[in-house]
Amino acid sequence: MHLYAEGMARQPRALPAELADPPWPEHPSGDPLGEVARQFVLNVRAAVGDRSVRSVAAAAGMSHVTLLNVLAGRVWPDLYTIARLEAALDTGLWPQHR
Repeated sequence: MHLYAEGMARQPRALPAELADPPWPEHPSGDPLGEVARQFVLNVRAAVGDRSVRSVAAAAGMSHVTLLNVLAGRVWPDLYTIARLEAALDTGLWPQHR
């Protein structure tokens, strides 16, 4: 069983950092999904505080490179990554809907 109809390719999507003016994530995004990603990154930054990226990544059971890519807006974090970060940082990171 195919999830996509034949001939229907998944459309490429812009990266979070591409959806806001530089420097990421300082400026709000005009794209609603880009803004969710930006707010998520700001929440992660605040929760990390003075800890190192390596120590937070290790606590979350992920590569520090993955966490750096999320923070830089170079990737869209998946639900698994979000849940692991929330557990490691002991706080909700997903932005509240406005």
